[in-house]
Amino acid sequence: MSKSSHDAHPASCCAHAAHDDAHAEQAGGRHGHDHDHPHDHDHALPDKAALAATGLHAGEGEQLSRLRIGQMDCPTEETLIRKKLGSMPQVHELEFNLMQRVLTVVHAEGAREAVMQAITSLGMTPEPVETSRPAASAQPGGWRLLAAGGVLAALAEAAHFAALPAWLTALLALASIAASGLGTYRKGWIAVRNGNLNINALMSIAVTGAVLIGQWPEAAMVMFLFNVAELIEARALDRARNAVRGLMELAPQTAHRQNPDGSWSDVPSDQLQIGDAVRVRPGERIAADGTLIDGRSAVDQAPITGESLPVEKTVGDPVYAGTINASGGFDYRVTAAAGNTTLDRIIHAVEQAQGARAPTQRFIDTFSRVYTPAVVLLAVLVAVVPPLLLGHTWMDSLYRALALLIIACPCALVISTPVSVVSGLTAAARRGILIKGGVYLENGRKLRWLALDKTGTLTQGKPVQTDLVLLQPATADGLAPDRVAASLAARSDHPVSRALAQAYTAADVLPVDGFEALPGRGVAGQIAQTRYYLGNRRLMRELNVLDDSVEARIDTLEAAGKTANLLSDGRQVLALAAVADTLKPSSAEAITDLHALGVRTLMLTGDNNRAAQAVAREAGIDEAHGDMLPEDKLERVAAKIGSDGLVGMVGDGINDAPALARADIGFAMGAAGTGTAIETADVALMDDDLRKICSFLRLSRATHRVLMQNIVLALGIKVVFLALAVTGHATLWMAVFADVGASLLVVANGLRLLRAAKTA
Repeated sequence: MSKSSHDAHPASCCAHAAHDDAHAEQAGGRHGHDHDHPHDHDHALPDKAALAATGLHAGEGEQLSRLRIGQMDCPTEETLIRKKLGSMPQVHELEFNLMQRVLTVVHAEGAREAVMQAITSLGMTPEPVETSRPAASAQPGGWRLLAAGGVLAALAEAAHFAALPAWLTALLALASIAASGLGTYRKGWIAVRNGNLNINALMSIAVTGAVLIGQWPEAAMVMFLFNVAELIEARALDRARNAVRGLMELAPQTAHRQNPDGSWSDVPSDQLQIGDAVRVRPGERIAADGTLIDGRSAVDQAPITGESLPVEKTVGDPVYAGTINASGGFDYRVTAAAGNTTLDRIIHAVEQAQGARAPTQRFIDTFSRVYTPAVVLLAVLVAVVPPLLLGHTWMDSLYRALALLIIACPCALVISTPVSVVSGLTAAARRGILIKGGVYLENGRKLRWLALDKTGTLTQGKPVQTDLVLLQPATADGLAPDRVAASLAARSDHPVSRALAQAYTAADVLPVDGFEALPGRGVAGQIAQTRYYLGNRRLMRELNVLDDSVEARIDTLEAAGKTANLLSDGRQVLALAAVADTLKPSSAEAITDLHALGVRTLMLTGDNNRAAQAVAREAGIDEAHGDMLPEDKLERVAAKIGSDGLVGMVGDGINDAPALARADIGFAMGAAGTGTAIETADVALMDDDLRKICSFLRLSRATHRVLMQNIVLALGIKVVFLALAVTGHATLWMAVFADVGASLLVVANGLRLLRAAKTA
């Protein structure tokens, strides 16, 4: 294997120094608040699931370890770790998820401790994901130390303003820097020692330079303000990083389980096993996926599927972990244990998606690798060239160069993309739209063609009776023809027969003797004194009971995409019924909305072409093709690709697999409870509402707008302050605010996408 990074997700290059410094090297990493949620690690994947949640796999003689590193949230830290571990022969492959601060390592068996020691030597604290627990919260002393640094910096400014002795100003400034900046110096030294220039190294050089040229009060205040601003940014960035934790907290911590002796008791949810019986009271959250075995209720499935209204549940219906029992109580049998529920799969899919670079981010990563060295070189030139060639003073030129160094870190630019993408992914998940990577979220706006399966996607997926025409008022036995038809249909398990029988109760069904299935034609049986036949046109032709008027009625029904069934007593047709797989109420609205968004629609179905055209007309589909085999659907999708924008395909994730795989973006419908669909689709719609694709497209366009806004903000502010610094109009204070202020702006702008969960 080669050492590589699979789609790392860079976050703030600023490394959140303030929080780390204020905590004075506390164990557990940089952010005490990173562990505020007690469920963070309780949802760690089992070993097999952990393998599935990453692109890496351990081969023979290898071991896969997932390490949470609190200090790893920037490409600079990634570079440090890569350089350190890359020189170790035991390490075979690396994958970085900087947004979640998780490093996945494929290494030789038994080499985990060596890997962790190497990371520790970089001043970082690795913890195995499967064993890590929330770290201790911040100690008040750390905050007091940062506050003391601020007070001392203010006193240094006051002493300088009051023209007190210079040694007093210097002493107060040095004390302030020691109180609030030692952690920054430590991390800066580690970066410089390993040949990297992150914000800690640049800030350390700038503050040291300010001290050397006698700018004592400003050096102290800049270090203090930098740490305070970093702390504010850390809080804001963590909101995006930890947004998925809101999904984790949907599942309750306990469940009311039935014991072997029949009694009931509360147990931790993670102790539930497949087959356990669990009781849910009104208003409680459901602890695990399962199937109802007793009772009925309405369940709020919005956390999983995004449905706005509760769904009625009765015996045999599925329920999902994290959903809410709205009214009655019921018992259910567990079908998926903790770590493998639909909610868990959603959480793991979102976390994995955060580790995939979006196209814009790949550009930003490349640009940032050039930007910092270029600005540092410019700072050197500003420090040296004006005094040597233009007669400027060394002090003035050095001051300008120090301001440039602070501006040289591309923090805002680096975090602009991941914050926006993670916010968009989480907003989608809250609406029951599971997007498998930032590339699909960002590219969704380019969708121009959407191919759709018919059955279960546009239609309900099960036939229902749509027409009933009694050609005779009664049979020779005096029976109602529709009742006779329902009695015959009730004996068959064919979907069409079930559709004919479902409107009748058991009391309506008449006894049938000599029942016979006639494959490909229908059924027959004796009721009272007469033998009756229920079947298709072919059967009626065999009985020679069709006339031109009945044939015309059948043609009319089939032209409307319906399947005709006829009842006969062997002498004449008594009744004619039609069944059809009806269009979902939301389908026509979704197609209209797609057209409004500039997306053309293409229906591909295995049903006959007349039925396909009828459904297409009713739904407003642009183009429809029937009698499609899987390879035919694949060919049609492939023909659209490359013509005008991207092509999407909507199906069930299994039967339409070839076309889904070939499409630029594959959408799986009704993925709730279906592990295969969640794992294979590019975008999984957790319920069967086609309108969610429109929400996905709007969210994709909103994400792109925010990404562009963030890039313009970050680059614009940098360009303005670079110009001010070069011309001598920027102070060190202004440089700090330009750096951290831009970061705060792009984080806040990216977080706006979380509100799209309510509006998209």
